[in-house]
Amino acid sequence: MNIVRSFNEWRRYRATCNELSRLTSRELNDLGINRGDIPYVARRATRG
Repeated sequence: MNIVRSFNEWRRYRATCNELSRLTSRELNDLGINRGDIPYVARRATRG
């Protein structure tokens, strides 16, 4: 994996984490996500 691809993947991961972190606990629950699962969900969402 090259450095540009890794950097872009990291940026998408951080953006996804930030977006999910802004949701309320109720909104996350509606999506079936616990607040502690955000890094895992973001990692899975940003990997092709």
